[in-house]
Amino acid sequence: MAHNDAIVRNKTIIQEILSADPPFILGKVMEKKLITEREYTNLTSINKGTAEDLIIKLVDTLINKGKQSEFIEILQDKKVLETYPKLKVVDWGVSGSTAVSSNSLKRSSEGSLSEDAPESHKSQKTEDKYPLTSKPTGLCVIINNENFCDPKKKRSGTEKDAESLADVFSWLGFQVLMCKDQTASDIAQVTKLLAPLKDLAGLQTFKLEEWSDGRFTPLRVLPQHGDAFVCCVLSHGEEKVVLGVDGKKRPISEITSAFNGEHCSALLGKPKVFFIQACQGHSLQPRYVADDLTFEMQEQDTPQLVFIPAEADFLVAMATVEKYQAVRHTVNGSWFIQSLCEQLREGCPRGEDIMQILYRVNDDVSQKEIVGKLGVMTQMPETQKVTLRRRLVFSPCSS
Repeated sequence: MAHNDAIVRNKTIIQEILSADPPFILGKVMEKKLITEREYTNLTSINKGTAEDLIIKLVDTLINKGKQSEFIEILQDKKVLETYPKLKVVDWGVSGSTAVSSNSLKRSSEGSLSEDAPESHKSQKTEDKYPLTSKPTGLCVIINNENFCDPKKKRSGTEKDAESLADVFSWLGFQVLMCKDQTASDIAQVTKLLAPLKDLAGLQTFKLEEWSDGRFTPLRVLPQHGDAFVCCVLSHGEEKVVLGVDGKKRPISEITSAFNGEHCSALLGKPKVFFIQACQGHSLQPRYVADDLTFEMQEQDTPQLVFIPAEADFLVAMATVEKYQAVRHTVNGSWFIQSLCEQLREGCPRGEDIMQILYRVNDDVSQKEIVGKLGVMTQMPETQKVTLRRRLVFSPCSS
């Protein structure tokens, strides 16, 4: 009953504070299963209202369901308090009014918190970085296809890529998993199992391995999602698809959609990054001589969203643009993956976000060339899909 009173007593304040970033709290509530998929859909359908409209509806829904105690636990969570620091001054006790005075929280004519509020609690813009504080940071899944049914299509050198990815992402605090030599059907099934993470036996049928102490060993404990998700697909491919070891096609869009808001509530509002090392055609990329160019790049503000669409928070980076081949050395690995790992190691300690790092990967790979039987080969990576709403900054593990 005390929790009921606390929520009702502080309702107006809670709604104002949480309205600064509705997607984050909605994702937290969904993660803790305080609302159903249908309730989530109903909430996110309020697309003609304001951010505060969504929060009002969310709070009312939780009160009507008797979820006040669980909601208060979420509001006192460390990550939530980092996103909404003004929650720290809310009194959740049985008696007494909120610790926030009416003067410090009085509204301005524009509807935001007044400038009279204490400096540490003034209204501020939504944090521009995704919070990555879970341990591990999240899962990094590597789908590594080396041995194809057609022996001529063996992808020698892919082990080097897989080990480089495992090494760098474990350094960044991720739990790294790998499954090898998957058919197109296997890829579909294993991604469906990786989204909910409820079936260890099912995952083990695909011989998932975990990176530990510099090597891969069989997966024995059911993993859990963290604050971010990374998936690396190393295989042959054609335009918009990757190939299973049986030579059949699996659309890249189907791999990514397995982890969207509709199919993976645990990753709702969290960044999901896909690196695809696969050819996207059979053509060689031509090269041209260009004069020195000067240009300026301007960051554009990401529009603030009132709710989280199912396809939000994705990044899909391809080794090559469509219709062209991607280069892989039979011993040293691929241009794209090796450059990616190198740039992550250089940029992450400096606090660079993933887009800055990928710009340098693009530049690095674009300058490489090799003379093959069909002529000079070059390569241009491409970031095909970016629906990230914040800066994504990976940080090396302190240990």
